[in-house]
Amino acid sequence: MKQLIYFLQYIGFILIYFLYKILPLNLSIKISSFLFRTFGKFSRVNKTAISNCTHVFPNLKDEEIRNIIEKSWNNLGITICELLRINDVFNKNRIKYNKLENIEGLIKSNKQAIFISIHQSNWEVLVPSLDRVGINIVGIYRHINNSFIDKLILNIRQNSLVSKKSFYTPKGRKSAKDVIEGIGNSISILLLIDQKDTSGEEVMFFNKKVKTQTGFLKIARKYKLPIIPIQNIRNKNGNIELTFLEPFYHNNLEINDTQMMEKIHKKIEEWIKSEPTQWFWQHKRFS
Repeated sequence: MKQLIYFLQYIGFILIYFLYKILPLNLSIKISSFLFRTFGKFSRVNKTAISNCTHVFPNLKDEEIRNIIEKSWNNLGITICELLRINDVFNKNRIKYNKLENIEGLIKSNKQAIFISIHQSNWEVLVPSLDRVGINIVGIYRHINNSFIDKLILNIRQNSLVSKKSFYTPKGRKSAKDVIEGIGNSISILLLIDQKDTSGEEVMFFNKKVKTQTGFLKIARKYKLPIIPIQNIRNKNGNIELTFLEPFYHNNLEINDTQMMEKIHKKIEEWIKSEPTQWFWQHKRFS
């Protein structure tokens, strides 16, 4: 019965996918953002989003919180559409890169790094962007429960890459194996580090201890890899700006993984507070 439901969901998704594909990109984006903005507030996860936002901004009024979440749904609708049309997004030069000098040495020397970012603006452009600027990259993603849709999305993601060495791997045992093999083949890693990891360590995030992935810090220390944060924002005209911050190392033995992650969280908190309408509030981060 579940597989039948998944298949019917897949058929509906395919219809939306082809609708977005045949329409002009800007019109597809407007339709998608409208749908998410209008109907997102009726979904179960809207309560989660409001709860998360209230935790981060306890002094805001209810109306201000609802406004942030409504705009967050709007951004999510745009992001989904841009994912389905991701090659068009790149072909129309909708992505700007800032501070490329922080990764130029990495590109020229063909060395590796661990890139970190969060679910803000359009996070789907991160892996293909790194791939297109000349970095062989493995992107770790959470699989979708609906296997039919999961395969379609993975195919779209994989087709956005230009290098044969870059690829995606699902979070779990396979990704752990792929990452270690990738390190041996001069492949860098991209991680989105703002979501809950039930097997992770408890680290302070917006004044609350939450389960957080720190495995990448162990890899960075063991293999002496630089960690490069990428700030990702959507500017006023709807285009995306990726800013490559200065690399840093996790090689100070007096700083453990939890302490380093707390420093990283402080930077993430700044990003979220500066552009709260672009963060993915709908995830159960604080529960």
